[in-house]
Amino acid sequence: MDRIRRIGVLTSGGDAPGMNATIRAVQLTAAACNIEVIGFKHGYNGLLESEYKTLLGHHVQNIIQRGGTILKSARCPALQTPDGPAQAAATLHQLDIDALIVIGGDGSFRGALEIAKHYNGQIIGVPGTIDNDVDGTDNTIGYATAIDTALDAIDKIRDTADAFERIFLVELMGRHSGYIALSAGIAAGAEQIICPEFGRLQPGDLRSVITPIQHAQLLLGKSSYIIVVAENSYPGGTTALADELSKAIGIECRACILGHIQRGGSPVGADRILGTKLGVFAVEQLLQGAHLQMAGEVNGEAVLYPLSKTGDRTKAIDPFLVRWQQQVGSS
Repeated sequence: MDRIRRIGVLTSGGDAPGMNATIRAVQLTAAACNIEVIGFKHGYNGLLESEYKTLLGHHVQNIIQRGGTILKSARCPALQTPDGPAQAAATLHQLDIDALIVIGGDGSFRGALEIAKHYNGQIIGVPGTIDNDVDGTDNTIGYATAIDTALDAIDKIRDTADAFERIFLVELMGRHSGYIALSAGIAAGAEQIICPEFGRLQPGDLRSVITPIQHAQLLLGKSSYIIVVAENSYPGGTTALADELSKAIGIECRACILGHIQRGGSPVGADRILGTKLGVFAVEQLLQGAHLQMAGEVNGEAVLYPLSKTGDRTKAIDPFLVRWQQQVGSS
């Protein structure tokens, strides 16, 4: 195998706190091995539009505490066109990029697999997404910060709910997975949690939500009540669910959709450490010949996982917490 002299790196898809820590780790580790790092801007668009810059030590100085990504991120519909992957690979070849590190989620990894069909170099993925829905790693970069951000917001909403003795439905991200909803909901002491793993709600059949509310009011009287909802858990969204509940029980229910606030903010320590660890590991494994693998962490140990299997959705949220939440949330 020829020696790696130049590595490309990009951040793709939704941004996640801790991505900058990964970029920093990649640059510092590569520089220590006399490897040049080329950062592509705006995700795969940087490959297709040849928008890039050489990353030097001063570029990654003082960025580990910053949210977002200094390389910027974006969706890239052009990569999904018939000529997109070949065009991206051509840019890598023209720039003599020996290996590419893709920081993103399973959608970004699917794009990497398509590029690999036309690319002669190595590709490795690093899981950066707040949703934690990537197989092959216990946690993804950004997940821990997203929980803390959501928890802070729910705690503030609880203050208002207490003051008005009102029911609030707080919508969190995670259209395919209830990781954030379950974790933030339990940490916030939410009375109910609605997420895909608990089954989809249907209009006209809200008994599973209404009955616990009525039981709580019989026991406690009029009081605050928080329901954490994973996005896309109800047709029409959380606002429609709040309206239906208001009509059904005769009590005003308010929807609060946190949206992209969950992606922002300074990464917590856990995400800075995970981002650093996986960035270093990705470079080291490329030097060992790794290709079409993802750098993840399982039981505290850095591991490789096939890039093609990262989107299989075999990873399940904690069954112990699911069982307990279903037990107390339905009573």
